[in-house]
Amino acid sequence: SSKPSEDKTDSSEAKAPRESSSNSDSSSQDSSASSDSGERRRTRDFDDERRGGGGRNSRNRNRYRERDRDRRRGGGGNDREEAEPEISPDDVLISVAGILDVLENYAFVRTSGYLPGPNDVYVSLGQVKKYGLRKGDAVVGAIRQPREGEGQGRQKFNALVRIDSVNGLDQDASTERVEFGKLTPLYPQTRLRLETEANKLSTRIIDLVAPIGKGQRGLIVSPPKAGKTLVLQAIANAIATNNPEVHLMVVLVDERPEEVTDMQRTVKGEVIASTFDRPAEDHTTVAELAIERAKRLVELGHDVVVLLDSITRLGRAYNLSAPASGRILSGGVDSSALYPPKRFFGAARNIEDGGSLTILATALVETGSKMDEVIFEEFKGTGNMELRLSRALADKRIFPAVDLNASGTRREEMLMNPDETKIIWKLRRALAGLEQQQALELVLNRLKETSSNVEFLMQVQKSMPIPSGSDGE
Repeated sequence: SSKPSEDKTDSSEAKAPRESSSNSDSSSQDSSASSDSGERRRTRDFDDERRGGGGRNSRNRNRYRERDRDRRRGGGGNDREEAEPEISPDDVLISVAGILDVLENYAFVRTSGYLPGPNDVYVSLGQVKKYGLRKGDAVVGAIRQPREGEGQGRQKFNALVRIDSVNGLDQDASTERVEFGKLTPLYPQTRLRLETEANKLSTRIIDLVAPIGKGQRGLIVSPPKAGKTLVLQAIANAIATNNPEVHLMVVLVDERPEEVTDMQRTVKGEVIASTFDRPAEDHTTVAELAIERAKRLVELGHDVVVLLDSITRLGRAYNLSAPASGRILSGGVDSSALYPPKRFFGAARNIEDGGSLTILATALVETGSKMDEVIFEEFKGTGNMELRLSRALADKRIFPAVDLNASGTRREEMLMNPDETKIIWKLRRALAGLEQQQALELVLNRLKETSSNVEFLMQVQKSMPIPSGSDGE
């Protein structure tokens, strides 16, 4: 009776090794398969790391990072741009106003001037697109007053929750504006007369030798200590007196602080300044926002005059702040640093059936710097008016130290009547044969004897009668 049980145990024992052997075979196959897949995974991760992808761990980190970023944003990437703050009935709103500065991924309303400040107001790109806002717009709106016990958290700036007006107009009118680049430029046709009083000889001479019109693009070329700042102040005050309808902007870049204060106290206009003790980025920021503000006014049909001191220092600032392009001109000037100042200066134009943007910029010469010489040569032929000051005349204390023969305006006959043009050209022919000092002293003495430029030109016509056939044709 014991034999069958022994046989069963033997058979079960015999069967067990076969099952264990089959299990071991399957486990060995699974382990080999898993090792193959692990090897492939390691190979893929190695290839990803070699290509710069970062491998599986890096992919997981990036996935979690993007998920956290989306969670903090409150959804997808585009939702943040299009989102607009909501106003609840119990919110207390505070009015704000300033100039809009649109950057790459966000925008700010500069409430304390043209430079970034602690009280600037954040504007989302969704609001910029919705209301058709542009850089340089004068925006009036409101922010939400923080409630008691409610801090700003991680937000450094208050957000704009409501827009009341853009450049003094409602929101609908701001979206219907024509872009500045699509306006048709023309030669200056309406004259800006600078003559005010008989004893203001600087502006009287400029009216004679280099007349200025609305839409002029002029250079005041001056060596150091030749009186360019005084000439600039005289031009600004004359424009404010004779043409009060013009919006006057004086942009001082890399300037001495005491001259900024003096300009603010003597000029009846908007003075925008960045002193030399500030970084180069501030100089470029001020200049760009100022010219964009001028463009927005021209789009609305206004006449704007921008006086820049100086375009040479602005070129230096761009040379310091612009990323290196690898192409260096003589004097250490990066080739990419000359385009932004050209864009600033080239904005001057007389608009057909619209406003005008007049830019008069000073350019430094004879400074001993090769960089200044290169910058001036780039702008030499871009203007349509040039007023050149002389260091030799300034050293002899003859002011205004204007080089009469080297100064002039292109197409000046479009700014003067035919009779005035004939007399001016006759005067120029007479001055061309004299030396620089003799010509200036002759004109200054005649101007001191007369009370106006009209009287001066009448004397010139009487003293030197115009021969027939010499009317400039």
